[in-house]
Amino acid sequence: MPAGTDWLVRGKDGRLTAYAAVEDAVLRWTEAHPGGPGWSGPDTIPAPGNDPYVCIAQGADAYVHLVGLRRTRGAGGKPATEVVCALQYQSGLAVRSWETVGNPFPDDPEAAARIGPPTAVVDTTGSLHVFVADPGGGVRHRAQVASGKWNRWADLGGLRITGRVSTALLDDGLMELLAPTPRHLMRWTQPGRGVKFVRAADIPAAPEPDSLSRVATAPGRLTHVWHDRGDRTVRTWRAGPDEAAADPAPLGGPGGSGPVALLRTPVDGHDCTVMARRDDATGRPAIAAYPTEEEPLGASWTLTGDPCLGAPALALDGRGRVVVAAFGTDGTLRVARQKSEPGLALDAWTAV
Repeated sequence: MPAGTDWLVRGKDGRLTAYAAVEDAVLRWTEAHPGGPGWSGPDTIPAPGNDPYVCIAQGADAYVHLVGLRRTRGAGGKPATEVVCALQYQSGLAVRSWETVGNPFPDDPEAAARIGPPTAVVDTTGSLHVFVADPGGGVRHRAQVASGKWNRWADLGGLRITGRVSTALLDDGLMELLAPTPRHLMRWTQPGRGVKFVRAADIPAAPEPDSLSRVATAPGRLTHVWHDRGDRTVRTWRAGPDEAAADPAPLGGPGGSGPVALLRTPVDGHDCTVMARRDDATGRPAIAAYPTEEEPLGASWTLTGDPCLGAPALALDGRGRVVVAAFGTDGTLRVARQKSEPGLALDAWTAV
């Protein structure tokens, strides 16, 4: 079941699509019409040798890139580990064959097998960028150029990374990376388009591994959210005028470990950030919202639906309604939509 929150996306035609990785395949559910309520699927996208993990990256053209990690046997039975990607042009249509992105350690099968799960982002030119944590706890990056060829793997540095790298594209076209370590969050930014990544000031925080998520909340600025490793509450951070002095702010929500789904959207005319997470005590999704660019002073979390597997996801449907999606403990996709009334109340959950 989903390890991240990127698995629910809206296509150019307004239909939502949900993805879930399983052994040797990716399952896909697609709305029959923009705004629902009907869905088709699950369709099976074969992914032989792939780990049951997939990262979803979507560009401005709405094309969906599926990025995973494939483990096979090469010549003489030697293990081979490669980052792979596949492309879907339109909602509900066929996915192109998996393409090999490679591995930063092509001549060292043992090191190659120990890279972390890939994360990815599509830049403003439509190029796909892939990031992995290497066995030494640093970050490696590879980009696909306009011709379709791949640049060499770049070593971005870093040390003692304990989970997946969080990647994002800002509205000014620049990318930003965050990576957790036992003592702080490492951060990389770009001083300009087409320029290499540079290390920014570390963030004084210790998040749960694989719990980082982010959303663009102002021109050229991201807000990052995670579960704290100590008390497991939700914390948030955004860069200020003096980045070294910026401290994470609490958003409550006790007892969490996975990533928090984030969606910026107007609620009753106010610019809000909607959040969804899995409550570990009950196993149920929990949702909250706060005014986007105001200083966070905590959030009121509301439990909803039945217990779920993995992290829930958020999206706007073709009618502009907030949609919360999660996978039930029986593996079925379940969806709840925002009611057509003031506030953020949800209709009843339905099983797809």
